[in-house]
Amino acid sequence: MSNASRLSSLRSSFSYCVQQVRNYDYHNYLCLLELPPEMRRAAFALRAFNVETAKAMDVASDPRIGLMRLIWWQDAVDKIYANKLIEHPIAQSLSSIVAEHKISKAWLKRSIDARIKDAQREPDETPKTVEELEKYSEDTQSTILYTTLQAGGINSTAADHAASHIGKASGLGLLLKSFPYHASRQRLFAYIPSDIAIKHGLLIEDGGQTGIRMDSREGLSNAVFEMASLANTHLQKARQLAKTVPKEAIPVLLPAVPTQVLLDSLHRVNFDVFDLRLQRGVLGIPPLWFQLKLKWQSWRGKY
Repeated sequence: MSNASRLSSLRSSFSYCVQQVRNYDYHNYLCLLELPPEMRRAAFALRAFNVETAKAMDVASDPRIGLMRLIWWQDAVDKIYANKLIEHPIAQSLSSIVAEHKISKAWLKRSIDARIKDAQREPDETPKTVEELEKYSEDTQSTILYTTLQAGGINSTAADHAASHIGKASGLGLLLKSFPYHASRQRLFAYIPSDIAIKHGLLIEDGGQTGIRMDSREGLSNAVFEMASLANTHLQKARQLAKTVPKEAIPVLLPAVPTQVLLDSLHRVNFDVFDLRLQRGVLGIPPLWFQLKLKWQSWRGKY
């Protein structure tokens, strides 16, 4: 392949990554636009990889097909680091930025492995503690921030610690927002830890099968409140590190803003995840208002 053809292919794959993030992860798409131009290509490739693996199970008509997609990506990551050509636009972009920025393979593998483990979970299987959900959130969300920092050449323990907390908060928040969807696919219980379910009277057993009481809206709202409070605690811990985080890392950590917006939206609806107002606009607020909040924080150099 000539250099001109290679550059054209890379531009096309990058455009595909941008479109995928815009279509499926709009609030993070807006966050990435606040990054310095030299960081955006890597950031969009990494976020598109996350989008692709996150929706693998949702777009498949058969769970086995979704799992096969995830396993394909597991193999694709190995091939990328073996410098093998893969005919997939996101994989091509990922291969380019891995070669250019020496992205850690361990973070990408950790992300896809967490998705596969979650896909293999039985519909009525639940994590025993919220710490298990925190780990899943870190593996799937914090890792994207770690690799984006790495791509930007930002080597900071404080930034990594902040990214860890923001990723956990983001992951917990997104699980809360997606409760109605998971309920429609009989997966709701998989994202309420049994210790919290028991505490709020949600755990039921029927013929040896465990499940969750969907008729107890108050109990469910209390459980959501507890998980949202934990997400908020992670955000506060991340912000306590702000003075020690390098200035160039701040734009990478802007996903803290949409997470805060979501938690505020949950508060306004009394933590009723089935309230339709949560599905409006961007995370429950008008798109323009969301963009103004994001721009304001970015301009102030805060997350």
